[in-house]
Amino acid sequence: MTQLRSTRLTPLSALIFSSRWLQLPLYLGLIVAQAIYVWQFGVELVHLVDQVFLGGHTPEGAPGSGQSAEVVIMLIVLGLIDVVMISNLLVMVIVGGYETFVSRLGLQGHPDQPEWLSHVNASVLKVKLAMAIIGISSIHLLKTFIEIGTLGTPGSRFTEAGVMWQTIIHCVFILSAIGIAWTDKLMTGTSSKREQAAAGH
Repeated sequence: MTQLRSTRLTPLSALIFSSRWLQLPLYLGLIVAQAIYVWQFGVELVHLVDQVFLGGHTPEGAPGSGQSAEVVIMLIVLGLIDVVMISNLLVMVIVGGYETFVSRLGLQGHPDQPEWLSHVNASVLKVKLAMAIIGISSIHLLKTFIEIGTLGTPGSRFTEAGVMWQTIIHCVFILSAIGIAWTDKLMTGTSSKREQAAAGH
């Protein structure tokens, strides 16, 4: 009974703590976005089947227009991978963010519990999101390098400056992820040293 009294929140504390539920509509909105990406994946998959089996025509100005069928198929497949990676990013934000900032999901012992969810926290989630963004950026950059054959031709989607800036931005993403991981490692090391010092006393 004493323990229950000691953990009872004041009205103000309860209000502030309950405000975390305001994030719930945000995560539900991301679930809707996930459904939209599933639809987008289906559209891209139909396009791939049409290109491979029915010899579909790529519209002028679309990715891969004016290039060989092999290049067009490769670009469509990279588009599918891009959709999947963004979908994975959404899952990490929805599940990890809800678990970290809103409420426990109670998945302990569930056979489908993600391995990374058992030790997720704000720092781990931040690093995983940074790595996912780098992966998505890599796919976009690879698509650009494949399509770069149209560089300088009429109707080309790319310019030399555009390709250069896309590469620079990708490098900035990598450096940012390294900085986040390094900062997290420093903070974790400092916390461990404090715990060891406290245990020694």
